Amino acid sequence: MRALLVVNPAATTTSARTRDVLLHALASEMKLEAVTTEYRGHARDLGRQAAESKDIDLVVALGGDGTVNEVVNGLLHAGPAPEQLPGLAVVPGGSTNVFARALGLPNDAVEATGALLDALREGSERTVGLGLASGTPGTEDEAVPGRWFTFNAGLGFDAGVVGRVEQQRERGRKSTHALYVRQALRQFFGEAHRRHGTITVERPDAEPVTDLVLSIVSNTSPWTFLGNHPMYASPKASFDKGLDMLGLSRMTTTAIARYGTQLLTSSPERGPHGKHAVSLHDLDRFTLHSKVPLPLQMDGDHLGLRTSVTFTGVRRALRVIV
Repeated sequence: MRALLVVNPAATTTSARTRDVLLHALASEMKLEAVTTEYRGHARDLGRQAAESKDIDLVVALGGDGTVNEVVNGLLHAGPAPEQLPGLAVVPGGSTNVFARALGLPNDAVEATGALLDALREGSERTVGLGLASGTPGTEDEAVPGRWFTFNAGLGFDAGVVGRVEQQRERGRKSTHALYVRQALRQFFGEAHRRHGTITVERPDAEPVTDLVLSIVSNTSPWTFLGNHPMYASPKASFDKGLDMLGLSRMTTTAIARYGTQLLTSSPERGPHGKHAVSLHDLDRFTLHSKVPLPLQMDGDHLGLRTSVTFTGVRRALRVIV
């Protein structure tokens, strides 16, 4: 087997020595080429090169969810073709690693490498569904190119939090769960539309859902982790189905305390619920419109402001070694 190892040197939970050990472990089992990313989007470019190559069987992403997202978008630049494209393997190196953990991989890079090598020896793999977000025809965002996401996307509040965290990291702050909590509080108190939502959900053959303040789109469950604690915004979300969405129509102090507590105590059986919560399950296609530009995030990457985004759940889009 010939494999490409894409290494993010800025991965927050792996040292240079650890990465060197992992590289040697992988190289003992396959013909391995390792490339260290040098700029934002480099992992995407490497994934695209692997997809266009005739002799790469596997791409291994060593980094956090952002690195994985870039590799996936490179692999699928011409669309999904699981049987023709290289498979994907993930070695978690970020602070949260939602995609890897949702696949059932250990959160420790060394243990995950051992699990990967076992899976390769056993020929263990699965084909997972992904989400695709694109510009909506007939809107000012229609020219925005489509982008794949592996585990979640959000328009509004959670994307604002991601943007704040990215700003802090650019100033040299370390990505920690405490940093996310602080920025979430600042986003909440600075939220201009928390009492009167601007988001509308449109689906084929269904009445629109209007006046949402928050919208979280999930391709799997859990939605994210707070340390080792999983949080389930859409407990029924699955790599084997379409997309799920959680929307909130109110974000007053009382409402956010209620739904925040429900998130912290959520389980695979029950997520946030109540008269201001909207849960939609197994959607193939839907559009989020906003009356004002709102921040958009995918897989924890802030992508700027949007007024309209169309989401598509694509089943069996990517072959993953697990």
